[in-house]
Amino acid sequence: MLRNYLKIAFRSLLKHKGFTFINIAGLSLGLTSFLVIALYVQDELGYDRFHQKADRIYRVSRYFKSTDGQISLRLGTVAPAFFPHFKNDFPEVEQITRLLEYEGTMRLPDNLEKKYTEDKLFFAEDNVFKVFDFKLLEGNPDKALSDPFTVVLSKPMAEKYFGNVSPVGKLIKFDSQYDFRITGIFEPLPAQSHIHPNVLFSAASLNDERLYGAEGLRSDWGGNNFATYFLLPANYDPAKLEKAFPAFQDKHLPEHNGTKGSKYSELHLTKVPDIHLYSHLDYEIEPGGDIKYVYIFSAIALFILLIACINYMNLATARSASRAKEVGMRKAVGALRQQLIGQFLSESVLVTFFALLLALIATAVLLPTLNDFTNKSLSFTQLFSGQFLLTATLAVLLTGLAAGSYPAFFLTAYQPIQVLKGSIVNALKNGKLRQVLVITQFAIACALIICTSVVYNQLDFMMNQKTGYKKEQILVMSGVGSSAADFETLKQQLKQHSGITNVTHSSRVPTIRLLDSMGASVAKGDTTTPVSTEIKGLSTDYDFINTYEIQLAAGRDFSRTFGADTTNFILNEAAIKAIGWKNNEAAIGQRFKYGNLDGQVVGVVKDFHFESLHQKIAPMVMFMRPSWRSRLSVSAKTGDLPAAIAHVEKVWKQFFPNNPFEYTFLDERFNDQYQAEQKQRTLFLIFAAISIFISCLGLFALATYTAEQRAKEIGIRKVLGASVGSVVTLLSTDFIKLVVIALLIASPVAWYAMHLWLKDFAYRIDFPWWVLGVTAFLAVGIAFLTVSFQSIKAALMNPVKSLKSE
Repeated sequence: MLRNYLKIAFRSLLKHKGFTFINIAGLSLGLTSFLVIALYVQDELGYDRFHQKADRIYRVSRYFKSTDGQISLRLGTVAPAFFPHFKNDFPEVEQITRLLEYEGTMRLPDNLEKKYTEDKLFFAEDNVFKVFDFKLLEGNPDKALSDPFTVVLSKPMAEKYFGNVSPVGKLIKFDSQYDFRITGIFEPLPAQSHIHPNVLFSAASLNDERLYGAEGLRSDWGGNNFATYFLLPANYDPAKLEKAFPAFQDKHLPEHNGTKGSKYSELHLTKVPDIHLYSHLDYEIEPGGDIKYVYIFSAIALFILLIACINYMNLATARSASRAKEVGMRKAVGALRQQLIGQFLSESVLVTFFALLLALIATAVLLPTLNDFTNKSLSFTQLFSGQFLLTATLAVLLTGLAAGSYPAFFLTAYQPIQVLKGSIVNALKNGKLRQVLVITQFAIACALIICTSVVYNQLDFMMNQKTGYKKEQILVMSGVGSSAADFETLKQQLKQHSGITNVTHSSRVPTIRLLDSMGASVAKGDTTTPVSTEIKGLSTDYDFINTYEIQLAAGRDFSRTFGADTTNFILNEAAIKAIGWKNNEAAIGQRFKYGNLDGQVVGVVKDFHFESLHQKIAPMVMFMRPSWRSRLSVSAKTGDLPAAIAHVEKVWKQFFPNNPFEYTFLDERFNDQYQAEQKQRTLFLIFAAISIFISCLGLFALATYTAEQRAKEIGIRKVLGASVGSVVTLLSTDFIKLVVIALLIASPVAWYAMHLWLKDFAYRIDFPWWVLGVTAFLAVGIAFLTVSFQSIKAALMNPVKSLKSE
């Protein structure tokens, strides 16, 4: 019976080649989009699942509260002094381990040429292998990191420095002064991990005073730079620990101005597999994803697949009049209803099967481009993994069944006598269901067009927003830790080149999050009043404001003519408002204390976007503390940039012979802040185009069928004097009405979705209502062009051909 079903299905599909092509093309596009997005979603949901104990590993995060109780900073790391107290106060926790991220230079002790600046270097506790699943290729996991100045390298790192020779037992030099003995080699962690260490140094090495110092590890409550993890017992409720954290902090944290630890600090636990999609903190070891976009793209995949299914159903209903006669004849000669249902479903599943083959080929071709675009390592073989294969198979079967459900269950329900008399055929030609399906298709397509337009405008707004500082032709270098006197000499040598206009030294540069804060207070007479709002700190030198061309709102810049400027401050306008001073001028000369620095306000700068437009402009204070500065900014002229860079490199090698010369352009860093939005814009544009294209395929087929069905009517109208224009208008109007209705449905839905999306931006556009007009123009225009091709063809046909049988 199945063989018979397939044979008849083949004949039916070949008989109507045009409709078959449109169905397969639409379904293959829909299935390709579904498969590609499904691979992306599967990858996003699979982060850190490779650890055997993943569901029991929790990371400790620390939130800071200002004096008004508001959360001012969220960190995925905690201070080192927490570690010994965690171990003592929570003995029920199976393992507590931590990682400290570093970057620095590495080389072989006897080879100065093989020297590189490396990132993703971590100091790790010796029990890290008992918590995380690092696959050691060489070495003993119980002893590899137990001794000071031992190190475990990733396999690529070992090959980079030692080639194919085993490095275990050999030495490697870190930052040109620390010799570490290599005790093991590990396989790099999978791409689906929230951390990707290249090197694991033993945390016992940090007791050395040159690195951190034993006292610093015991008493430092402010240097929140250790990623700390708990391995909880099976079936242990993490909420018990979180309830105990306030009392724990009150017991151990030092008080701030008489305030207990739990009043200014909070500790939270995050399950490691949830970090990538759910943890959006002010500091993460690596950028994460967002569960919101997993939902969005999953919905888009289903919508595009739905549009493709609607295409099939639309054509099935359009051909229902002729298929109804077929059903009537078959039932009249004894065919059972279940046999007819099997026939129609086998036909739709066969179409879906052909579409799937094309979709698999398209997915294989698109995967390299997708990987480049998303920075992922998606593999075509993932399509055939157990869970994914089951999901894809069910999706294909459901697509085939859904696409063929109308002819299978609706047409076969009629009695043959009704069909053969023609009473059903006329009803089917009215096409109410087809109208609903077309409206659904174009409502989805219009919503995607609106969303794409809003995403584009928001990104354009951010990229072209005035930042308040110069970002063009500025080179940025990190790892500069010279003293203030040495830096002045460095600066003078750099400025000897005519292509360099300014040089400055600072703790951070624009585009980096402002995370440093030491607590601010305002002094009046003998009393000091703490500032309730968190004020972020930035250590600069005398030339920071000039180099970045930041505008002063009141007062003056730091100046070498004022010796006391080393203890004075410059604030931004947001800080003036947060403190509550009447205006910018009123702040000049006021006593101000920041951490252990005590001086006065000498200047106020206009607010500028130091961070991205995702964040509001933070209250900020600039001060002069050379020990905080580690970043060099060089402003160059546009004339001969290569020569200027060559000069910077030459001077750099004179002052920092042990540090490789590496730089970035600030404007590139600025653009990188919005990579996620740029990719979203591109993806929305692609998916909107696909949805419109699939919808137009269906519309084209419906217009073709409508023109065929109304051929005699058109012939009569032309005989009676109807013009080509009136015939085209007649055939097009019905479809255009459906598109307009779809737009009316899509507009409020898209507006609400984009209203929620724009809330993620501290600085955002208002919803551009003109987008609705552009969308209407595009949707109606595309629909009209699609339909008019067949309408004009029908209108130009000789009426004699359609009326000769009458």
